Amino acid sequence: MRKLFKLFTISLVMLLVLTSCERVAPNYYGVLMQDYGKNGKSNFTLVKGRVNVMSPGSELFQVPAWEQRSSFTNDEGEQQTLNIKAADNTAFTAKPLYSYKVIEDRVVDVVFQNARLGSGNEFMRAMEDNVLEPRIYDIIKEASRNYTTDALMANGGSLKFESFVQKIVAEEFKKSGLELISFSLNLDFSKKVKDKIDNRNEVNTNITVLDQKILEQKKRNELAELTAQEAIIRSKGLTPEILQEMSIKRWDGRLPNTWSGGTLPLVKNVK
Repeated sequence: MRKLFKLFTISLVMLLVLTSCERVAPNYYGVLMQDYGKNGKSNFTLVKGRVNVMSPGSELFQVPAWEQRSSFTNDEGEQQTLNIKAADNTAFTAKPLYSYKVIEDRVVDVVFQNARLGSGNEFMRAMEDNVLEPRIYDIIKEASRNYTTDALMANGGSLKFESFVQKIVAEEFKKSGLELISFSLNLDFSKKVKDKIDNRNEVNTNITVLDQKILEQKKRNELAELTAQEAIIRSKGLTPEILQEMSIKRWDGRLPNTWSGGTLPLVKNVK
């Protein structure tokens, strides 16, 4: 009877040990919190393999080691559109897409800073919803105050704005122990704003064409005036006497074999 009881006790203890252990899944980082994290970061340690969570206040956080892709979504899981205003108070929208991963030597920091959000498979999603995306939204709104609608819709303007925002987001992610891998804003404007900008661009294009035509005609007029002045100068300066003198100076003293008329011909030296 004692042997059976002892065997039962041992089996029960082994069962408790087995059921109180969790294994860090492949391609995950494991962080064990002990004593409810009362002593701060010192209660959080990086662990691997099977981990005992039997003691009170112990909890295992499993953080994905691969790239995480996300976007702003509403409660129904649909992609959310953010409403932003430019420096000139014109409204536009953004649909941010981003990807990131946890920096390996910062895993403990990530869990320690966000343990209040819960653990398990929803840990990263909770961090995105409650920490990352609100910060991204604030950065976008703050950055938009430095850009007018014309600047955003100019050639390459939206890319410059996106690059500016991305740099700030990357810095904020790094402070939180995350590496930003990709980021896009997908900016869009209302049809009214687009039409207004298109009309303005068309007017500017027409003005540029007219300026070119005016400049071309001005050059043509200047050329015609120079040609006319040259003709006047030549007509005033080349009198018959001057022409005869020029011919004499160029004559080499040779006469042609035949000629007609009562005067000796003066011929041009072609030698």
